[in-house]
Amino acid sequence: MITARQSRAARALLGWTQETLADKARTSLTALKRLESENGLEVYETTRDQVRRALEAAGIVLLATDKGEGVLLLHERNEPKSPV
Repeated sequence: MITARQSRAARALLGWTQETLADKARTSLTALKRLESENGLEVYETTRDQVRRALEAAGIVLLATDKGEGVLLLHERNEPKSPV
């Protein structure tokens, strides 16, 4: 299950606005705002699933352990790695 923080963090990694994610997830902006709210608003499981699938299609991996949660942006396989 995707959390509000994961959705916001994933958007930040991708450089997406709420409008962009709502469009790619084929959900309403209102539904996405409810999902990303910290107020505990109810969100349909189908909305969470659509958002998760859209983010995963863009290279996001949702992480969850007993110690916390997070997101990872995968690099494209064909992209050359930049030196660190």
